[in-house]
Amino acid sequence: MNDVSGKNVLITGAARGIGYAFARAFIKNGATVMIADCDIDRAEQSAIELGKHCFATHVDVAEQVSIDQAIKHTIDTMGHIDVLINNAAVFTAAPIIEIDRADYDRCFAINVAGTLFMLQAVAKHMIDRGCGGKIINMASQAGRRGESLVGVYCASKASVISLTQSAGLNLIKHGIHVNAIAPGVVDGEHWDGVDALFAKYEYKPLGQKKREVGEAVPYGRMGTAEDLVGMALFLASKASDYVVAQTYNVDGGNWMS
Repeated sequence: MNDVSGKNVLITGAARGIGYAFARAFIKNGATVMIADCDIDRAEQSAIELGKHCFATHVDVAEQVSIDQAIKHTIDTMGHIDVLINNAAVFTAAPIIEIDRADYDRCFAINVAGTLFMLQAVAKHMIDRGCGGKIINMASQAGRRGESLVGVYCASKASVISLTQSAGLNLIKHGIHVNAIAPGVVDGEHWDGVDALFAKYEYKPLGQKKREVGEAVPYGRMGTAEDLVGMALFLASKASDYVVAQTYNVDGGNWMS
């Protein structure tokens, strides 16, 4: 059912972590993938690892010129884009009275504006092509609720959920399906930074927060990037053609909606 063979897929933030797992899964299932990342050296190495059906391009989703260049390079390389996965994002944490405006601006520039204007650029291409397409945004369980130390990140991911609804309703008339995935706590190298922030503000030893959040997941452990692959393949395939403007929780039971 989740057939993506022959599809051209653009994935932001895919040089490592969740995006890399998506790229690997889509290629395994017959797609061609463009990894778009601000770390072009790592992106190019990842593309080499994933083989002849994977390419790399630089993108800074906080800069419109960079977005436009990445889209052009992707179309020049692959011919067209069938699927966009908006995966690029940053995490930040601080008590409300210590939130830094520059940190806020960076988080929203990448997580919200980056998602919007990547989506917009690819949607224009899909409309011009006249063949529809699939756009998948990466939200978070943090977008479902506020968290004491994560106000800015929670607000950014709530914005992604709302943007997914609005874009989904607006673009379905063009045959463009916009949906989102809301992961829970996902293990990976990024969690070193997350854990360090909680250690700083909650006065905990390094590693304790990570252990606590893993134990609190009803499924019994933190998620992995591979746990998210099935939902991404579903949302990119014809099996999800009647799904519009939805955000799916893939979080081991952390949030029910």
